[in-house]
Amino acid sequence: MIYFTSDIHLRTGSPEVEQRFLRWLDEVSRDAEAIYILGDLFDFWFEWRRVIPKTSIRVLGKLASLADRGVRIIFLAGNHDLWVREYLAAECGFEIYTSPQIMEMAGKRVLLAHGDDIAREGRKVRILNRFFRSKRAHAWFSRLVHPDTAMRFGLWWSDKSRDKPRRDLPIEPFVEYARSHNVDCAVFGHLHIPYQKESVVFLGDWDKCPAYATMNDKGELKLCEFI
Repeated sequence: MIYFTSDIHLRTGSPEVEQRFLRWLDEVSRDAEAIYILGDLFDFWFEWRRVIPKTSIRVLGKLASLADRGVRIIFLAGNHDLWVREYLAAECGFEIYTSPQIMEMAGKRVLLAHGDDIAREGRKVRILNRFFRSKRAHAWFSRLVHPDTAMRFGLWWSDKSRDKPRRDLPIEPFVEYARSHNVDCAVFGHLHIPYQKESVVFLGDWDKCPAYATMNDKGELKLCEFI
């Protein structure tokens, strides 16, 4: 079985979300061939040369253990963890992508994306996303900002982003984006609202709407609620 999840938003001080996600990982590990995490695994993530954030070591340990067992852990960075680099690949066995991907699975062409670059959230947000994804911004942040200050800023910025209402964001841009790429189905995160429209699935978040998706060996995509 193939599993899809997103928007866990792990951070220090959120034990309920961490424990809920760990229970889900225990459950799906029984038959998982691959787990696709479509962005925002963390509320804020940054990698310095010798420093990483102090957060959610249990989740990283569990995912690393699954990778050691042969379960593929595929991670597409979202807008909250767009500064991911090589640490999660080297230490935890992640396969990391920083842009939308089309992948073949169970005989289907599947479009996978977090969705922050697709949602119509205004020109200002798109410009900021483009800046934060640049190598230059990463280099400045890494060299000029102390990690403690960086984490305070990152979590403040994350809280501002999460406070924005998402229920008013239209899903049509996502559906059009999927159609334009000539795929059989698509899976998106970012909206925090579980929803399925034909072959397009929107995943929930792990705070208020814990929902994920599965694909069986026949290529059937299904949105599921985690209770």
